[in-house]
Amino acid sequence: MYLKFFEKSFYYAFFMTLLCSVVGSFLGGLPYLTVIGALVLSLILGMLFQLYRPAIQKAESGIGFISNKFLRLGIILLGFKLNLIDLAHAGVKTILFAIVIVSGMVVLTYNIARKFGVSKRLAILTASGTSICGAAAVMGISPQIKVSKDQEADKHNDEVLAVAIVAILGTVFTLIEIAIKPLLHMTSMQFGVMAGGSLHEIAHAIATGSAGGSVSLSAAIITKLSRVLLLAPAALIIGIWYQHQDKTNEGEKGKLPIPWFMAGFLLASVIGTFVPMSSVLLNTLVKLAYLVLGMAMAALGMSVNFKAFLSSGRNAVLAALSASVILLTFTIVVSKMFF
Repeated sequence: MYLKFFEKSFYYAFFMTLLCSVVGSFLGGLPYLTVIGALVLSLILGMLFQLYRPAIQKAESGIGFISNKFLRLGIILLGFKLNLIDLAHAGVKTILFAIVIVSGMVVLTYNIARKFGVSKRLAILTASGTSICGAAAVMGISPQIKVSKDQEADKHNDEVLAVAIVAILGTVFTLIEIAIKPLLHMTSMQFGVMAGGSLHEIAHAIATGSAGGSVSLSAAIITKLSRVLLLAPAALIIGIWYQHQDKTNEGEKGKLPIPWFMAGFLLASVIGTFVPMSSVLLNTLVKLAYLVLGMAMAALGMSVNFKAFLSSGRNAVLAALSASVILLTFTIVVSKMFF
């Protein structure tokens, strides 16, 4: 049942999450916080709101609405960041590299996580964030994982935990890659491809790529956006796969889990690429995307169960760490051999 916009709980939630998103965006622009990123900072601020329980209680149903519907809107708007011509110019080699990374790492990370005893739902969310594009991937894949009403709180906890894992590991590997740059003996192009192919968030790829100069930065962004482009097909494939794997929601069988909001994501990228519009308008739409996604992240933070969050995270972190080491090694080898 959809929340009515005139309900008080929606307005409470709207202004609380908007505050977190705006402050997170500001903090994300500061020098030492850039590698963390605005989305993750918004999530943290939302979690801090839990220190004042009366506010959370007043906004409870509104928080659920924003974490769900604003998530989809934000991902649709994020499509304006994808310039399909730039991706085409990057060549088949870069696209194939992205496909191998995304498909291979989703399978690898998921299976490592399951070997570590991580739940199926948390394993696939962590695998998606590690393999595709960090927090946005976790939030894009999550709607494809259908659960019953009594499991929704657990699903929210898994979403927050998966986002936290890819944010922390992405930041750690950003610092590692910048530190080992002199030891790798790579060209600027190779270093940028490695950064875009191995790091989880766009912010991480930009921070690392910029350490190698303008050529490196461009290569990092293009390689990373090639992975972002695969979010839509990955969401569809993972949704179908998860539906067949899940034995608890038999009533949902037969319904193809098509992520219709991903069609909006692709349409936005087509419009942003081929419809004439000023750079100011395009940048405004991208900023709006991050603002709305920041609100959704803050709403997730406001609804997390800290006890469940802390108790189920260690093995998922170890699994994602193992996969991230393999991914970095793979991207170093491929970047040196083919770029």
